[in-house]
Amino acid sequence: MDDYPLMNLFLTMIWFFLFVAWISMLVSLLGDIFRSRDLSGWGKALWTLLIIVLPILGALIYIVARGEGMTARTLEDYERREREFDSYVRSVAADSRPSGADELAKLARLRDAGTITTTEFEGQKAKLLA
Repeated sequence: MDDYPLMNLFLTMIWFFLFVAWISMLVSLLGDIFRSRDLSGWGKALWTLLIIVLPILGALIYIVARGEGMTARTLEDYERREREFDSYVRSVAADSRPSGADELAKLARLRDAGTITTTEFEGQKAKLLA
């Protein structure tokens, strides 16, 4: 292969991409292990130890033993995060929108300070109450 430097580059790229795919799979498996609610702490520790000590065999055993629920656990986690985000957005949006009573109080303060006239106050009040 020393006669073909481009082939060496190609093989190096293949090995690099396989390594990246392998690391990605291990991260995915470890994420699934720690996301799983049906495993105890000891179960999570043992699966993690198996995947670290015997990576290829441990990953294959985990995929065979618990592979069916991986997608369900991932979707459940995404749905939970989406619900939390939606409730957060609703709470922030509700807090930032002033109520009609707040607007009327602000208009009354402006009228009392002489910033707006009574006619302007009545017009804005009619808009708010409509």
